[in-house]
Amino acid sequence: MSEYNISKIYENDKRSLKLIDDLLAKEEIRRDKNLDYTCAMFDDDMNIIATGSCFKNTLRCLAVDNSHQGEGLMNQIVTHLVDYEFSRGLSHLFLYTKNKSMKFFKDLGFYEIINIENQIVFMENKRTGFSDYLNNLKKDMREGKNIASLIMNANPFTLGHQYLVEKAASENDILHLFIVSDDSSLVPFKVRKKLVIEGTKHLKNISYHETGDYIISSATFPSYFQRDEIAVIESQANLDIEIFTRIAKALNINRRYVGEEPNSLVTNIYNQTMLKKLPENNIECVVVPRKKYSDKVISASTVRQIIKNGNLEDLKNLVPDTTYNYFLSDEAKPVIDKIRSQADVIHY
Repeated sequence: MSEYNISKIYENDKRSLKLIDDLLAKEEIRRDKNLDYTCAMFDDDMNIIATGSCFKNTLRCLAVDNSHQGEGLMNQIVTHLVDYEFSRGLSHLFLYTKNKSMKFFKDLGFYEIINIENQIVFMENKRTGFSDYLNNLKKDMREGKNIASLIMNANPFTLGHQYLVEKAASENDILHLFIVSDDSSLVPFKVRKKLVIEGTKHLKNISYHETGDYIISSATFPSYFQRDEIAVIESQANLDIEIFTRIAKALNINRRYVGEEPNSLVTNIYNQTMLKKLPENNIECVVVPRKKYSDKVISASTVRQIIKNGNLEDLKNLVPDTTYNYFLSDEAKPVIDKIRSQADVIHY
């Protein structure tokens, strides 16, 4: 095995980042927009011959120069990244890779969770990670003829979200409500979860769940080896549906409710994919028209924009009292400050 130095690459190291971009391009991938650590391996002439990065507990943007493949360099890069992740307290790790690279990462101790042919493989370094997650969900198994589900980010929880939950709860015996726990939204997960539960506590047939590491937001889904935005959205939709199908089987879910959003490319592709694929797995997909106020759909984006503009009084007709009262409280000040500091709050 060849031995070269591996170094952390800093954001202001333009030369090294350019070399990394060139190396990734040779492998038909690009530097992901979501990275919090990047390393590179240099040869004796200070050329970058291998690289890898992390974002939270996922490994990303892994590549070795063609002229050095077969020398065990990727093994060293992955070992370095795993050691780095462990050093910051992250031991349950994930990676997304091309189908052709899956076997290599299996040899490095990663296990397949979901494999979408010709698109993406989702892997983790814990052999029973996903099965443990499913077994934990089964502890909330509840009997019923019609068992529905909703997955929502609720960034933050609005009257539109509440309407969707109320509709699903009223039309089914049990509703399994999953809150996206990936903490990349402007409103932190702890707050989002609290507002969802407080805004639906009048409904008595709901089981609440966290999505954990298995369903992530579109804001942090890896895009570095997808050819364009459509391919990224399709990959995430297919991956999420495969994961959801396994979850549905564990909880006997036979319906999934989703909100209609005609102006969103991401949501439209997601919904169309679900309408096609969920029935193939004996799961009905119910698309619900969005709740409106003054002829405009109620959206979390609109709510965030109002908060950014400082017009909290305008929230009254768009969010439940529980959400409104939270944003008037001292507890909400850090969240409001974060929203107001953003240049754009519409697409988060």
